[in-house]
Amino acid sequence: MNVGVIADIHGNRVALDAVLDDMLPVDGLICAGDVVGYNPWPGACVDAVRERETPTVMGNHDRAVATDTSFSFNSMAGAGVAYAREQLDDEQMAWLAELPNERTAFDGRMKIVHGHPEDPDRYTYPDMFAADMLGDEDVLVLGHTHVQHYESYDEGIVLNPGSVGQPRDGDPRAAYAVLDSDAMTVTEHRVEYDIESVEQAVSEAGLPDAIGSRLWKGR
Repeated sequence: MNVGVIADIHGNRVALDAVLDDMLPVDGLICAGDVVGYNPWPGACVDAVRERETPTVMGNHDRAVATDTSFSFNSMAGAGVAYAREQLDDEQMAWLAELPNERTAFDGRMKIVHGHPEDPDRYTYPDMFAADMLGDEDVLVLGHTHVQHYESYDEGIVLNPGSVGQPRDGDPRAAYAVLDSDAMTVTEHRVEYDIESVEQAVSEAGLPDAIGSRLWKGR
């Protein structure tokens, strides 16, 4: 079974469309949270994930938007949260609010979290990956750091597919991964997208210009 793995879309419809167009046919799709935030298409990104019946968990930006909770966000993140609250309709907001902090998929073989199995808001960078993060599942999928990486252990795989909408690993291309759950292998993917059009849309939406300009650096 081939499973497309995405995370941290952050309202970047242009990047999400590029990822979905680039992805070869898969048997399923999962998302490790933060569908909204930062970029100016929160509703379109929610709809794209919902329409595909994608098993998804709640990221910290999703929670901030859905529950009107303020985290220690910088001005860019805070602006993105406020914008998403204005843009999402009641149905989209309800979907976001009902997302769990963790869930399993594909007969319990995969666990999906946003930050860490013990704390959904914990940043778990590649050098923090460990076999003991795995429970009964074969694969643990997480996001939050926007850094693409995976590790294979005797116990299974820990995988961060990277960020679709705001990579922070020095590569500005949108990131995703494909997991072959039969062979227990991961293929990491990057795809170019029209950053200039996102930068223009950010400005037109009245969001901080740095939200768009930072995308060129993948930081």
